[in-house]
Amino acid sequence: MSAGVFITGTDTGVGKTVFACALLRAHVARGRRSIGMKPIAAGIAAGAGCNADVAALAAAGNIDAPLVLRNPFAFAPAIAPHLAAIEAGIAIDIERIREAYDGLAARADRIVVEGAGGVCVPLDATRDMLDVARALSLPVVLVVGVRLGCLNHALLSAAAIRARGLALAGWIGNRVDPGMARVEANMSTLDERLSAPRIATLGWEQTDNPAWGPGAASLGID
Repeated sequence: MSAGVFITGTDTGVGKTVFACALLRAHVARGRRSIGMKPIAAGIAAGAGCNADVAALAAAGNIDAPLVLRNPFAFAPAIAPHLAAIEAGIAIDIERIREAYDGLAARADRIVVEGAGGVCVPLDATRDMLDVARALSLPVVLVVGVRLGCLNHALLSAAAIRARGLALAGWIGNRVDPGMARVEANMSTLDERLSAPRIATLGWEQTDNPAWGPGAASLGID
């Protein structure tokens, strides 16, 4: 039986892919058949076969699957998914995403799903990224970009996750601003208020953390 987790963030560029890849490597080290999925990706460099995040997830796992399963919806411009879909003249179909996930579940023991942007990034006029997590029935890990304003961003994101009936399995603190003052005080505030375990802390320009391997156990998918 496959186990999965949905990685989201307080914003774009906060380290979702870095953590998702580290978690995949931790599963691989435990002998699990592990694969990453990015249901919706916007931004493909000229001449590239796929989005850079999708490629990174593929490199971190240890099994392969068709790109259409690992990344059902891909858009060339690096813009909000709903705008990219409008420009492409297509609708983002959550049922198609669920079917792709099921296809991966038939191949893998562990699936790490990475969302696009933040928790409430729109998919169309009525749905957003959390609707994908709900459709897949996955626990959510929130990557927090630790910078001025992160308390508000993190608490609002956590409230949105729980308002959809989703489980916030834990959070990651990623220090995206190396000059931020009172970092530990801010992290302690999040420890107190998020009511979810801090799985790991990522330092500026750090790309991996050996502590993340054991941290997978707290997600219930080790």
